Amino acid sequence: MNEIAKLARRDFLRVSTAAGGGLMLGFHIPAAGAAPSKEVPNNQEINAWVVINSDDSVLIRVAHSEMGQGAMTGLAQLVAEELDCDWDNVRTEFVDPRLNITRNKVYGGMATVGSRAIRSSQEYVRKAGASARIMLVSAAAKRWKVSATECTAKAGVITHTGSGRTLTYGAVAEAPAKNDPPKDVPLKDPATWTIAGQPKKRLDMHDKVMGKAPYAIDVHFDGLLYAAIANSPVFGGTLKSYDEAAIKNAKGVRKVVPLKDAVAVVADSYWEAQNAVRALPVVWNTGANGKVSSDTIAKFLDEGLAMKDVPVARNDGDVDKALSTATKVITAEYRVPYLAHATMEPMNCTARFNTDGTLDVWAPTQNAEAVLNAAARVSGLDPLKVTVHLTYSGGGFGRRGGAAPGDYVDQAVLIAKAAGAPVKMIWSREEDIQHDLYRPISSAKMTAALDTAGMPVAWNTRISGHTILATANPSAIKNNMDVGFLVLFADNSYDVANIKVDYAMRNTHVPVGYWRSVNHSQNAYFRECFVDELAHAAGQDPYEYRRKLLQKAPKQLAVLEACATKAEWGKPLPAGQFRGIAQIDGYGSYAAAVAEISMNADGSPHVHRIIQAIDPGYAVNPDSIKAQMEGSVAWTLSAALYGKISIKDGHVEQGNFDSYRMLLMGHMPKVETVIVPSGGFWGGIGEPGGPAVVPAVINAMLAATGKPTRSLPIMQRGASA
Repeated sequence: MNEIAKLARRDFLRVSTAAGGGLMLGFHIPAAGAAPSKEVPNNQEINAWVVINSDDSVLIRVAHSEMGQGAMTGLAQLVAEELDCDWDNVRTEFVDPRLNITRNKVYGGMATVGSRAIRSSQEYVRKAGASARIMLVSAAAKRWKVSATECTAKAGVITHTGSGRTLTYGAVAEAPAKNDPPKDVPLKDPATWTIAGQPKKRLDMHDKVMGKAPYAIDVHFDGLLYAAIANSPVFGGTLKSYDEAAIKNAKGVRKVVPLKDAVAVVADSYWEAQNAVRALPVVWNTGANGKVSSDTIAKFLDEGLAMKDVPVARNDGDVDKALSTATKVITAEYRVPYLAHATMEPMNCTARFNTDGTLDVWAPTQNAEAVLNAAARVSGLDPLKVTVHLTYSGGGFGRRGGAAPGDYVDQAVLIAKAAGAPVKMIWSREEDIQHDLYRPISSAKMTAALDTAGMPVAWNTRISGHTILATANPSAIKNNMDVGFLVLFADNSYDVANIKVDYAMRNTHVPVGYWRSVNHSQNAYFRECFVDELAHAAGQDPYEYRRKLLQKAPKQLAVLEACATKAEWGKPLPAGQFRGIAQIDGYGSYAAAVAEISMNADGSPHVHRIIQAIDPGYAVNPDSIKAQMEGSVAWTLSAALYGKISIKDGHVEQGNFDSYRMLLMGHMPKVETVIVPSGGFWGGIGEPGGPAVVPAVINAMLAATGKPTRSLPIMQRGASA
């Protein structure tokens, strides 16, 4: 049980009484004046999400992180839609995670992971907007001494239909802030949306384009010192010794701070700190992990593919019997490496202990509550004495999804405490790439039996790999099974009568973590490329082959067909160009991709065009959806073409963008996105936008060469793009 949870329960009665509200309609409406906005003067807080001022400006609080994915704007659109305010008057601010303690988790889960920012909170943020609108209308009706049913609200103006009198929200904002919220809050039919569902400009875009947006790495104030750090190069290693005398007189150096598995230098500037830590002689205890290599890890996973008696996640029909009587049997083994996140903004954190016994922390994070808990744990302070200043993040992709013990937040707090001064700790690019929480390495062995028509009647899948749960949530592992590692196989929607899926857990010393789309990104490659191998063996068109297999999965089929239609599947391409197709479902959405490529002389692909289709149920901001889908292409193509973390003598060999390459602007294909929202559910965008892209490209390579590509990255077979 974490400290935040204990505090929430312990203080429940005190907090709810002081707030003057309660748990209602899935959210807690706090009292007027509770934690007023620091940014807007003379504010009137209608509820925990909505602040309206006398000048009619509207402040909407956002409890999720903004990493460039557009969550801040999408959530504000949902609130503003139900509030029925003037969108041009809307501004946003991040929520202080302490409020989720004192307000009894009013903001729900603040973690921005798993493409859940909108889909997990859409109901209660919409109700917050609707509740605020009802309270404002009631306040105006009371002033006019008429029934609220005689009044309407539109674009921040309340109108009495009988007399035509009007009042703006700002004119009555003070009154509803003192009243209880309504008990019944109906929500609008999405078909009537005028703010949500529209391609609104991102609220954070102007400041980002103009260089004004506050990122954690930009934090600066008088008296701030800087820290650079050297972590143990071998995972699991510890600090043995260091020679402080070697840098004692170096310019700007203030202090050397040893940690269990790292050593930091504090200086007047980051440049001085970084030069000093690089010059510091350090000896590490590496232990047995110092002998591990990519070859030994690969052998370890291959042993998993051959193991007997591993846990089974799915076993439909009789796979062994179907394989023994099949017309044709196809077997393939696929492999993917560890991958880094390589966020543009490296890991950093600023910590300041104040004379009043409080602590301020600035950190780029996907989970402000986790940062709060980590800072409190390491400092020994009550969480309510820790302020986490949530800033924009220069990329997340899952790397900033938590606050693992010993990670960058812990380090910054410990260093500031030891230095006796506020410190901004920044990981160098090399530290960031070489001490990531990597996407797990994984291998798959698949065997399928085809009938006389070339369709699969049996499909056997063995996955061997390193589970994230071993460190992220060990209690979730039951009988050596991580069902999440088997997504797209354990829940395979292709219509095959006999299916068996099992898992060989093969954990190594390399730290792993959530990586955008996680196991969907690996398993989509395995599954969708294998489907193309089956279609190729059957002599059938891979699109039509999938259509036959998806007759019992109408939403997947609809997205596949929408993508193929946009791509004009079947229409001849220019000479030397080829198409590939793939589809997935995940994170509550359905997605498909078509790739158009040609082949370079060295056997590598040149990707000309990517067509994507997605059904997220409801589309809150079509522009943000398209932007995320386009970003997913750049992200996943980088990984497919170049991405590989290799291990030598227990440590990562790659250290910067020269050895861990990204897609260049000149190699970015044209991307077209088709949004086909069918309604009735709320799906995510960030994660499902990527996994179909890689197999679509590789399936186009199969169409071009007749040869499958069964291991990544692609560029280990070529040198151009």
